[in-house]
Amino acid sequence: MEKFINPIEILKQINLREDMVAVDFGSGSGGWAIPLAKQLEDGRVYAIDILEEPLSALRAKAKLNKILNIKTLLADVEKKVDILDESCDLVLMTNLLFQIEDKKKVLKEAQRVLKTDGILFIVDWKENPPIEIKEIVSFEDIKKIGEKTGLTFEKEFDAGKYHKAMVFTKNKA
Repeated sequence: MEKFINPIEILKQINLREDMVAVDFGSGSGGWAIPLAKQLEDGRVYAIDILEEPLSALRAKAKLNKILNIKTLLADVEKKVDILDESCDLVLMTNLLFQIEDKKKVLKEAQRVLKTDGILFIVDWKENPPIEIKEIVSFEDIKKIGEKTGLTFEKEFDAGKYHKAMVFTKNKA
């Protein structure tokens, strides 16, 4: 049976270093934050979600798996998050943008926390997902918004049967 989505395989599509500082916008219970933290052994992963319950589940999973490099933050990514400007090497957004009202605000916040040459990695639904969702993200619109906020589009690829991925880098100021 084909896996629904495989974060470990998909994360191989970007150049990760073990010492990176990453932030997972809309981390939920850690489906991506945990595999990412395992790859960033000497780094740190900030896992941000708007709900406490999934963050609590993530903390429990991390403790159970003896993963010590995840810090959870309760925050709304459509507002300013408690992470310093230009402090992250990677911002991860998976299955987030289809739920977000103001995509430009979220991309601007990602751009703010990214270091120059940092990576914004977006994974979201393709057309005809297996679940009912309010809005399919227009990857063309995201490219335009990203480029207006100081990000350079690098590549796009399939991330499984139901998902697509996009990679941006942050421009020099």
